[in-house]
Amino acid sequence: MDIGEKIQVARDLCARWSEALRNDPAVARGIEELRALSGASREVSIRSGIVELCRRCDEEEGGSCCGAGIENRYTPEMLLINMLMGVEGRVWDLPGGDQTPVASQKGRSCRFLGECGCLLAARDIICINYLCAKAREELPPEELAALQETTGREMEAVFALHGLVTDRLRRLAG
Repeated sequence: MDIGEKIQVARDLCARWSEALRNDPAVARGIEELRALSGASREVSIRSGIVELCRRCDEEEGGSCCGAGIENRYTPEMLLINMLMGVEGRVWDLPGGDQTPVASQKGRSCRFLGECGCLLAARDIICINYLCAKAREELPPEELAALQETTGREMEAVFALHGLVTDRLRRLAG
């Protein structure tokens, strides 16, 4: 299934089950926990200089770890979680349209990469965890440790919420 098909499946799931999922106390808690942990990871990434390092690499050195095709790792359930978390607008438009993120129009980056980083609220584990050798070398050890601790908590929350939403969808479709 390509990313366009996965987005459509997520849209269909959202239209059918978003109210039930948002009203589920465990799902609601999971979303709020992930929102907080994702925000904390982004703050640490900005403070540590990772965001600036990645921007320079993408714009000045012509590379990006958020390469074209990485969006294919996302499941419909993970995309649904993003929709439940309020991600909307141009991020869901099909590639090639004039509303797609700037980086995606260049054809060299993930379709979810915008001018200021990832457009998603809930990111895939590889997107949270990956840190290139250059970034690992440039970060002071204490900043690297803080980043790894923070992103580790975010990954645990993503994993738990993805499992919970998948389970709830099976029960609802039952």
